[in-house]
Amino acid sequence: LPPPPALPSPLKPLSLRPPSSKEPQQPIASSSSSRTQEARLGCLLASTQAARRRHLLAGAALLPFLSAEPPRSGAREVEVGAYLPPSPSNPSFVVFKASRKDTPALRAGNVQPYEFILPPSWKQMRVANILSGNYCQPKCAEPWIEVKFEDEKQGKAQVVASPLIRLTNKPNATIEDIGSPEKYYTYVLETPYAMTGTHNLAKATAKGNTVVLFVVSADDKQWPSCQETLKTILDSFQV
Repeated sequence: LPPPPALPSPLKPLSLRPPSSKEPQQPIASSSSSRTQEARLGCLLASTQAARRRHLLAGAALLPFLSAEPPRSGAREVEVGAYLPPSPSNPSFVVFKASRKDTPALRAGNVQPYEFILPPSWKQMRVANILSGNYCQPKCAEPWIEVKFEDEKQGKAQVVASPLIRLTNKPNATIEDIGSPEKYYTYVLETPYAMTGTHNLAKATAKGNTVVLFVVSADDKQWPSCQETLKTILDSFQV
């Protein structure tokens, strides 16, 4: 900013005596000019302070976008074989056992701990806060993703939870109350560009007011060679 204008020199005190014919009256124009300059200076300083406040507020507002979102607890984008134990029933797979520290719903008691097996080459992916249910536990109105794993060559696996009200308006309904898929409806989806691929297999169960789904998926390129692996992963799910 340019330096503020210099203040005018101090004014001479005005005489309070009435003017006489021999003593000319002091002009008061200089006092009016001084007040004008002081007013301009005050406006300039106020404008500068307001601009600084705007810059500080704008910088503070941008901080959440500039800082990286920390990964959710337990999410590691490395091969699961590096830190998960082998499966006792199938040593070529490793076991993932979710605990209460892993997801917001588990910590809130909205979902019970679950487990399943995976090939050692798979990786656990981070789930964005907006998709994890972190902001709505323990009473979420929309479905959320618990955990997600994937392998570029074999496909994806994820645990999805949903309020039971999304399937039926009956309080504390069981799977038997809801009915079989054939009784409910039958439909076919053509989704060639879906993020989860065109082939999806799922298991579902319900407890209390929450439905838990375990979904494995693959695209057309992955499916022929990995469908048996995905079925093995799906069959291992327990909650």
